Amino acid sequence: MAATIPLFPLGTVLMPGAALPLHIFEPRYRQLTVDLITGTVPDNEFGVVAVREGHSPDRSGAAGMHQVGCTAVLLDARRLPDGRYDIVTRGGRRFRLLDVDRDSRSYMCGTVEFLPDRTPTGGTDPRLVTMLEQAARAAHRSYCSTAWRTGDWSEPGGDTPTAELAHLLAEDCLLPLTDRQDLLEQTDPVQRLREVRRLLARERGLLDRLRAVPAPHGTFADEHSLN
Repeated sequence: MAATIPLFPLGTVLMPGAALPLHIFEPRYRQLTVDLITGTVPDNEFGVVAVREGHSPDRSGAAGMHQVGCTAVLLDARRLPDGRYDIVTRGGRRFRLLDVDRDSRSYMCGTVEFLPDRTPTGGTDPRLVTMLEQAARAAHRSYCSTAWRTGDWSEPGGDTPTAELAHLLAEDCLLPLTDRQDLLEQTDPVQRLREVRRLLARERGLLDRLRAVPAPHGTFADEHSLN
């Protein structure tokens, strides 16, 4: 069933379960924050979609954004004296973008259908799932112990559901946007584990060859880009 949600295009991919703090200063997104806080927007939820390279959603509409995104659930908001907001959100549900409405509100809205995981036909051998989970966690530990200082990362709890594990492991790795988008669009939890293990192992190998560790996007920027 289709639903209508506010959209917040960003230059990143939000994963289900991942934290996303945002500094809100553009007027239309200040209004979105007010609408979230006051309950005008149901469920404290808006959609984050990654902007395609070289595009602007304001000019290109739906064509300027990837078609699969993730909702962000508002957890906390702090209003600053000049009307800006610092907010904390967490990734919720994946969705497929069907249409874009740029006229009804000051901020963009989208008609979406939510995108749950599919259940593999015939089921999956639990032993295979366990093996893939262990391999993905090992690749995550190897990457993070090289890329980050102690305390900059943590391993997901042992009781993390299989469906959520790959997204949480990917969150600690500075993967290219296209890789993150592919993981978000993957609806087979077992295949998603295979893919995140491969990506983390690849990035760990790059760290070894380059003898450099990644810096988060924006670390060396002179100024913030607009929301």
